Amino acid sequence: MAIRVMLVDDQVLLRTGFRMVLAAQPDMEVVAEAGDGVEALQVLRATAVDVVLMDVRMPKLDGVEATRRICAEPGAPKVLILTTFDLDEYAFSALKAGASGFMLKDVPPGELLTAIRSVHSGDAVVAPSTTRRLLDRFAPMLPSGGQEPGHTALQRLTDREREVMVLVAQGLSNGEIAARLVLSEATVKTHVGRILTKLALRDRVQVVVLAYETGLVRAGGRG
Repeated sequence: MAIRVMLVDDQVLLRTGFRMVLAAQPDMEVVAEAGDGVEALQVLRATAVDVVLMDVRMPKLDGVEATRRICAEPGAPKVLILTTFDLDEYAFSALKAGASGFMLKDVPPGELLTAIRSVHSGDAVVAPSTTRRLLDRFAPMLPSGGQEPGHTALQRLTDREREVMVLVAQGLSNGEIAARLVLSEATVKTHVGRILTKLALRDRVQVVVLAYETGLVRAGGRG
């Protein structure tokens, strides 16, 4: 079954470009489009969607709030944020709101397609290095709540799981973590799964966000 994709962007030309790229894929189908967050919410009530490509800056209702409302619903589609990066200081807020990742608007088509498939499958949501660059830039602007690495939630983790969480937050892939800790990639994946379960997190992006918020990892990538 094809991945059902919705495009949400106030720029018709960009939506057209993305639609052309996705239409050429045998495993993807653009089933809906919207020009702002309000329209997106309305369309989603009547349309089955697997992945939403969501712009951040839009009239009426921006992508952050639209993402928050979408992800609050049971059985919600995955949301992949599209950002200009240099201008969008809201992208981190979108991740906190429930987005499964983000991509730059000028991303090469192949990377966009890989990201959509990854988000849909529930695996790695976006390129870890891209996540790290965004977090390093914007994490210092966010209120940390004064939490420390000894935060209660993190105390549920074993020493090894905590070590893996730090490396995830630093932007390393499972393969890179395996090489760093001299473990098999399957073992790393198991540790990541346990971290998600113990901390009640949805995906890898939320692991990174929590690591920054609790002070386990600070801007610059150091734990």
